[in-house]
Amino acid sequence: MITLSVVVPVRDGERFISDALASLARNARRDFEFIVVDDGSVDDTAAIVAESEVPGLSLARNPTPVGLADARNTGLKLASGTYVTFMDGDDWLAPGYLSGLVAAIDGLGCDFVRTDHVQVEGRKRVVHRAPEARRGLVLNPRETILPADVRTMVDYPYAWAGIYRRTLGDLLRFPGSLHTAEDRPWIWRLHRKAASFAVVSMAGLFYRRGVQGSLTQIGDERQLHFFDAFDLVFEDLEPEFMPKAVRNFCALFAHHLELAERFTPELRRRFEAGGAAMVRALPADLVAAAVPRMSAEREQALRALLPEIPAGVRVRREEA
Repeated sequence: MITLSVVVPVRDGERFISDALASLARNARRDFEFIVVDDGSVDDTAAIVAESEVPGLSLARNPTPVGLADARNTGLKLASGTYVTFMDGDDWLAPGYLSGLVAAIDGLGCDFVRTDHVQVEGRKRVVHRAPEARRGLVLNPRETILPADVRTMVDYPYAWAGIYRRTLGDLLRFPGSLHTAEDRPWIWRLHRKAASFAVVSMAGLFYRRGVQGSLTQIGDERQLHFFDAFDLVFEDLEPEFMPKAVRNFCALFAHHLELAERFTPELRRRFEAGGAAMVRALPADLVAAAVPRMSAEREQALRALLPEIPAGVRVRREEA
């Protein structure tokens, strides 16, 4: 019987996949399986994985890339564990981390457990804490979506920062139509629909930030899927959560505007036009309430594009 399935999507990851595999080997148990999904790599990623001797490892290959969301979904279809977690192919795990995850969710008995993580940039290591301060307690996920103007669990969308009961079924599936921001509707749906969760103080996943070739560094048309992702967030959203979702979208849109130099002029025009249209379609009172609660830089970026946003009293809040 398999207790835990670890889904590892990777594309053209030959630089880092050996580190990822070595960390899986240090976490291996007889009741763990590791499912690497090679998403149409054209480098030596698949060969490195195929030649590895990590216990419980299997390799699935997509002949052409389908994107991170569907690569994860492929792994979910192949998973047989009681629980499932994720790791990207350029990240790595601390020894014993996976056993700690299983012990946490076993002990708490909830639908899913979220964790902290370590962000890696070169030699720099920074622990990023999940926004929920109550640790080791079973909570209602819906009750950790609000308040609107502070950072909450839906502002911490990283699928790899946690462990999930596979019986959550479709709640674990990612919107395959998206090639970026797929984790945003995923985390909102999980917190709206699941029955219980907890946060534990574990930081055993090491997340490489700023990797060349990652979507956070690339400004191509896939970035436009950001708007499709938030269409899914807003779809059938309960009115009580609308202020949070509006602020969430506006803050992230402003963040992308700050990074717009990675876009071509044409893509930047399309991105700004799409975002402005989406903001104008949102309830004007919620936009007017959200914008003054952002950082001065994000507020300025939005007002430069949308001067019709009413001025409000500035209240600095923690950013999403």
